[in-house]
Amino acid sequence: MTTQNNQRLSDDLVKILLALKKPGDLKAFFRDLCTLDELKEINERWQIVLLLTKQKTYREIAKKLQVSTTTVARVAYWLNNGQGGYQTALKKLNLHLPHTKPFSQG
Repeated sequence: MTTQNNQRLSDDLVKILLALKKPGDLKAFFRDLCTLDELKEINERWQIVLLLTKQKTYREIAKKLQVSTTTVARVAYWLNNGQGGYQTALKKLNLHLPHTKPFSQG
């Protein structure tokens, strides 16, 4: 599959995610789209992000979620150096990372 096709698929996926307004519809779509293991991994990554905002250590997070510290470090890396998606999601929830200033409301 070409990069252009991958981008179109990505754009199509974003469009449907934005169109699914009801939580139940979104949950059903994700359940059809992903395996149970994939859903577990996606949820774990988001839980790691939330725990990082609460100043939990990598070890505390790994123990609580029963994941490796490598997984926690990988999520932390993308939280701080990624495309800004985690940051945007946190802003929508009015959360911010510790030791940083809160997100602007602009």
